[in-house]
Amino acid sequence: MGWGDVEPLNGSTASRLDTCFGVFNASNGHDNAQTSITSPWFSTTFGLIGLCSNLFALCVLLSSSRKLSSQARSSFLVFLCGLVVTDFMGLLVTASVIIPYHFIKFSWTEVDPSCHLCNFLGFSMVFFGQCPLLLGATMAGERFFGINHPFSRSTSISKRRAWSIVGLVWGFSCLLGLLPVLGLGRYTLQYPDSWCFLTLLPDTGNVIFCLVFALLGIFSVLLSFIFNTVSVVTLCRVYHDRESVKRRRDSEVEMMVQLVGIMIIATICWMPLLIFIVQTVLQQLPASGQVQMLPTETQKMLLIYIRMVTWNQILDPWVYILFRRTVLQRIYPSLRPRPSIVSLYPVFNPSLRRKLTAD
Repeated sequence: MGWGDVEPLNGSTASRLDTCFGVFNASNGHDNAQTSITSPWFSTTFGLIGLCSNLFALCVLLSSSRKLSSQARSSFLVFLCGLVVTDFMGLLVTASVIIPYHFIKFSWTEVDPSCHLCNFLGFSMVFFGQCPLLLGATMAGERFFGINHPFSRSTSISKRRAWSIVGLVWGFSCLLGLLPVLGLGRYTLQYPDSWCFLTLLPDTGNVIFCLVFALLGIFSVLLSFIFNTVSVVTLCRVYHDRESVKRRRDSEVEMMVQLVGIMIIATICWMPLLIFIVQTVLQQLPASGQVQMLPTETQKMLLIYIRMVTWNQILDPWVYILFRRTVLQRIYPSLRPRPSIVSLYPVFNPSLRRKLTAD
């Protein structure tokens, strides 16, 4: 899988390196071995499952949001809606290009000679890939401050502010996805000619962009892990407090179960790809002075890791569908809807307790 196993490019292929078509030898994508990992039925089946799952989750979320009066729960549902909408649109946009290719087998050089479609698909892969990781970290941070500092006004987030935060995450991810279009790095066609993504070639622009994308994703996952761990520990301590055990924060438990589930799925699906990107670009830095192509094994491994990432968009909606309070109560009947905003901190001035309970 190293770069030393690859021969230098010939003149005709090297002339395409400034376009989106020069990263790998397209003939490698049509051998018999590729059928098992590039089957069109994989993209079609799981794309449809993901779209239906996210639509169902979105309907359930919208229905739940109309019945809630808790501001903390309402803002959390806004973040969940943002996550579900992002996953749905990501599957819809990418599948609308990738699935037709598998059945039509069109020629990218003829259909997209200027690489506009490839750049759009690469942008979509980065944008819709980075958004869920950043939203997961944002949700973990919001719950961290909501649980550990429940009486601070600065931690109270309205629906409008929550949507503004989701919009900021979308805007930041959009800016990240536009970096290759603005000149930093390049989107290129990937094995087996069906999708475009960032380029794992050892030149300065591509290395910087790959590291920014991968390290930002790793940082988001680690930040989610830290925030969620502290929040879970805090809730466990509260539940063992003799004064608060009578007033369980079922809503807090429900949100944390969902948040931990989202974090676990993101970690399993994304970390292998992110680590693979970092390892690949850093290992090839000594070869930065040579013009080379991606090794065949690297192309296939990248495709496998992208397949794993697809599961993140499919499984995310089921975290909310399966781990709602109504479902959890069937599994653990002692969970009853007895939320109290003061249950985490039971020792307070009685007048303050009455005011907060009324709110």
